[in-house]
Amino acid sequence: MGLLTILRKHQQKEKEMRLLMLGLDNAGKTTLLKRINGDPIDDISPTLGFNIKTFEHQSYKLNVWDVGGQTSLRSYWRNYFERTDGLVWVVDAGDRARMADCKRELDNLLKEERLAGASLLVLANKQDLSGAMTVDEIADALALQAIETHRWHIEPCSAKTGEHLLDGLDWLVEDIASRLYLLN
Repeated sequence: MGLLTILRKHQQKEKEMRLLMLGLDNAGKTTLLKRINGDPIDDISPTLGFNIKTFEHQSYKLNVWDVGGQTSLRSYWRNYFERTDGLVWVVDAGDRARMADCKRELDNLLKEERLAGASLLVLANKQDLSGAMTVDEIADALALQAIETHRWHIEPCSAKTGEHLLDGLDWLVEDIASRLYLLN
């Protein structure tokens, strides 16, 4: 995040953060976003474009962009990178078969210049499923310890139960605020 971006955000009267929520299809991105926002999660279909939700959290206005994760849509992800403060990477902890694909896509994102400096929150979703991968297993599969380009945190959660969703969001907001609003 450049100095001009920090100064621009400092001058804003309302503290805003732009979050980009990505992950493979069926990871639970839309369900997570709806759960956080207090919307019903009974009838959710695959996201074929994007959803935007804006809500308040810890006295910050969060603009969350949830973009579909189907293979055919991933090439469009780059259209949403501009001015991203935080990247939320959602992982289906029950989908061991696609973990290599998940790692490859995350690695590609972390190389993007327009995402440089963005805080990375990895949500290990679907922890309510029997046999779900643990946080340590997912961290190893994604080689998170090797990431040097972004500050990151991994949080186990369940969009279905809502468990630990706010813990991850708290970390992300605090990490972004420590970078962008340090002049306050």
